[in-house]
Amino acid sequence: MDVLDNNRPISAGDTISIRILEDRRDALQQVVAVTGEVQAPYVGLVNARGKTCRDLAYTIKRELEKNFFKNATVVIAIDRLNPDDQIREREVDLEFYVMFGFVARQGKYDLPSNEDISISQAILRAGGFAQFANKEKVKVIRKTPQGNKTILVNVDGIMRRGDLERDIFIRKDDVIIVEEKNINF
Repeated sequence: MDVLDNNRPISAGDTISIRILEDRRDALQQVVAVTGEVQAPYVGLVNARGKTCRDLAYTIKRELEKNFFKNATVVIAIDRLNPDDQIREREVDLEFYVMFGFVARQGKYDLPSNEDISISQAILRAGGFAQFANKEKVKVIRKTPQGNKTILVNVDGIMRRGDLERDIFIRKDDVIIVEEKNINF
């Protein structure tokens, strides 16, 4: 694996081949998505953008050796560079926010560039609150030049009483945390 290319970074739109020698199957050829991810056998989605073939091979090797193979040998090659050089030059930088805690679907969500998403809409996109969610103290952690800033939002008031002036807009890289409600028995 040390002989793999360690100079040219992989970009969105490149066609690469991934082969696991111990698997004894043909190489899997695929195009790197605009998000920079590829589907690695047994592992799932792996970020390839910006990595060299050698870097990506060792990343996949580590994941394979956790659960699937005692020793894995991964061979990766760039078969075809992205024919649209403009994509290579302007690497797509997607904006997102992250949702944690007591919501139906935690995870990373795309932040559309053509519309504003409020905190209440973000909660609804995540499938709504889970059963024991503290709807009155939802945290929004926002990066600022002075450091991280925590904003507490009463989403229950927004959704039940219509306090729309408190329904703040989500920004790029915001982290939304819905904590558990304290229940005394």
